Amino acid sequence: MAVIFPDSQPSTPLQDPLLPWLWSVKQALEDWNSGKESGSDLTKLLSDCIAAFKDNDQYRDDIRFLKIWFFYMDFSEDFGSVFQKMWESKICVGNALLYIWYASFLESKGKLYDASMVYQMGISRNAKPVEWVKKAHALFLERMSEIVSSAQTGYQCTTKPYSGKVALSSLKNSSRNKTIEIGRTKYQIIGCAGQGGFAQVYKAYVSCNPDDVVALKIQKPAFPWEFYMYRQLNQRISDKERSSFGVAHRMHLYSDCSILVCDYLANGTLQDAINSFAVIGKSMEEVLCIYYTIEMLYMLETLHGVGIIHGDFKPDNLLIRYARDGITKAGSRYGNDLTKDGFRDRSGPWHDQGLCLVDWGRGIDMHLFPDNMEFKGDCRTSGFRCVEMQENRPWTFQVDTYGLCVVVHMMLHNSYMEIEKKLSPEGGYIYQPKSSFKRYWNGELWRNLFKKLLNSSPGGNDKKLLQDLRETFQDYMCSDPQLIKKLSELLVKQRASLCA
Repeated sequence: MAVIFPDSQPSTPLQDPLLPWLWSVKQALEDWNSGKESGSDLTKLLSDCIAAFKDNDQYRDDIRFLKIWFFYMDFSEDFGSVFQKMWESKICVGNALLYIWYASFLESKGKLYDASMVYQMGISRNAKPVEWVKKAHALFLERMSEIVSSAQTGYQCTTKPYSGKVALSSLKNSSRNKTIEIGRTKYQIIGCAGQGGFAQVYKAYVSCNPDDVVALKIQKPAFPWEFYMYRQLNQRISDKERSSFGVAHRMHLYSDCSILVCDYLANGTLQDAINSFAVIGKSMEEVLCIYYTIEMLYMLETLHGVGIIHGDFKPDNLLIRYARDGITKAGSRYGNDLTKDGFRDRSGPWHDQGLCLVDWGRGIDMHLFPDNMEFKGDCRTSGFRCVEMQENRPWTFQVDTYGLCVVVHMMLHNSYMEIEKKLSPEGGYIYQPKSSFKRYWNGELWRNLFKKLLNSSPGGNDKKLLQDLRETFQDYMCSDPQLIKKLSELLVKQRASLCA
């Protein structure tokens, strides 16, 4: 970006105190580009300029000052906090360029979901001229569509808005038994299965057939990236492991929304299971915590081994799976099927048990980046910001492994994890949870898990680490047949409770 001096601005330093700074920045950029000046000198100049004028009303809506912020963001190690400060100072918040430039910046960093949300923020705030934001957003969706449409079949895209007889917006108020048509297929809406700030998920019958149930994820603004991630899972994950990561059948992209057609699982989430213990003032049984920890370790071992980061690993996105045969009316068959046989290699009835990871809107495909790529930036999800995000350091797979630690902590303690930095006996520092472990727990297992995952070294063998931890937990469970028996009984009881 070049520094521009609009004719409408005052032309003397007395009238325009920012002007000498702009000249200095322009010269510093030229020196930096030619190698005469270091990046640190330029960064300090930009920082000093921002500090001098960020509270000056004269420059709150000045595009030249906005450019100074973006120059600084380019050189900053934590661009998210720079934007937050810019937002708090209300720099050009009504100008379309703020949203277009920041969304483009996020896209260049691979943060596609966040870029989409910034475009939506600009449109919802009617930033002037709003047509610029809408056009930039449309071009962004075109770029995403080019990537997604190359993934596989099942992707349908149109530049027109959704025009079904039943308005999608009406589903929020009363969705039950309404029938909508998507891509020449009719879906009978049974009810809302979940909702967030920008998306709603509905349970629906395909062609009004109760035996053909799907989940419809309707998102505004439209965002096709999740479908691309599902197709990458299809290509890279083996059939044996595929059921642990959700399935998307097709994506319909309109100018005003996107609709993802997915498998529907009716057993609730891991968050529901955690809450079922919390409401009676208890924590999840340790053997059940161990089982779900094995499942999550296996998930991330598989994902990271094929170059995929989930990016939003939390209990709300972990659906519970049960063996297809289920339990008899007497409530016994299901438990008897889950014996020690097949537990370690997840075969037999254990294959259909466990967890299913969904919601891939923040997923990262490492194959789209150069080898050894690292990321900077903050997920801004309270309680799930990995150590690297908290300390403004580069991260890759740590965003998922930290999320796993938080989920484990929630299962054990019914609370989000807080960490502390302590001196290590081997020298240096280590991170560990503040909460202590109960005397009757297998403290060695849990301490080893948190120590290894919270202190993994950059560039380390993430897959091998996850595998070793998983095998340690499996060895413990298989060391005593009574543990498997107790786990089976707890799963029967949990299913009866959550699916009642």
